[in-house]
Amino acid sequence: MYLLFPLIAVMIWSINTIVSKLSAGSIDPAAISFYRWLLALVMLAPFCLPGVWRHRHTIRANLWRLLILGLLGMVLYQSLAYYAAHSVSAVMMGILGATIPLLTILLSLFVLRLAPTRGILIGGLLSFAGLVWLVSEGNPAQLLNQRLGNGELMMLAASTSYALYGVLTKRWAIPLPTWQSLYVQIFFGVLLLLPGFLRAPDVSLNMHNIPLVLFAGLFASIVAPFLWILGVQRLGASTTSIFMNFVPAFTAIIAVMFLHEQLHAYHWIGGGMTLVGVILAQRMKTPLRKPRETNVPDPAA
Repeated sequence: MYLLFPLIAVMIWSINTIVSKLSAGSIDPAAISFYRWLLALVMLAPFCLPGVWRHRHTIRANLWRLLILGLLGMVLYQSLAYYAAHSVSAVMMGILGATIPLLTILLSLFVLRLAPTRGILIGGLLSFAGLVWLVSEGNPAQLLNQRLGNGELMMLAASTSYALYGVLTKRWAIPLPTWQSLYVQIFFGVLLLLPGFLRAPDVSLNMHNIPLVLFAGLFASIVAPFLWILGVQRLGASTTSIFMNFVPAFTAIIAVMFLHEQLHAYHWIGGGMTLVGVILAQRMKTPLRKPRETNVPDPAA
């Protein structure tokens, strides 16, 4: 029963990748980003504002940290993904998004002083090779003759942004309940997204894009995180994190079924290498360096 919590959350996030792709032809990226988080902010207000007021002193002491987290998690990650959707397939977005756990581990080496492991080394190299194979469509030599596409670069930047968000969340360990912390981050996200929204050429809502905004603002921004948090509480963070590896598979299946995207051999090979690399980095814990042995005096001597 508890396994359904993270499974449904991952399914919602996979569908949201398809929503991001559909939004490319229906609404300006700046508009859907703003509407999405504004809707989440309004819907969560009755539940979160009392707690936000109770913890106002802690919030005031951590304002700049919460602002940075809002910038990374609510502004850059989502906005870059919406812009990338204009030139990248949903399948590719799902696979590139699946690198977040690996990027989180790599950033943790520097920010959290995480000890390097064989899994990080082998998994990182394998995932990198998979990404090269993927973005070059099975012909790595062509990357020497042409630059990486803007869409792929934006999606990788989005994944890096969210990975840094996760690392800083752990590094700062802001003493706030989860939902109050998220609410303040969403508030800052809305403020930071407002200038882009005001400059967007067309922010009109219609029957084509309203369902996309509703799904992104309600299901992807509220329901999925709620289920994910329940999964972490019931199953533990390590077990729950495994389910993130299903995102590229679910995204690919949905994209083929509903967007009629084509799966090619380079998707299977590059995506498979990337996913295996992520799993190795997460699960292979053998340290690269053996800890130094210290000579402990024998008390019986």
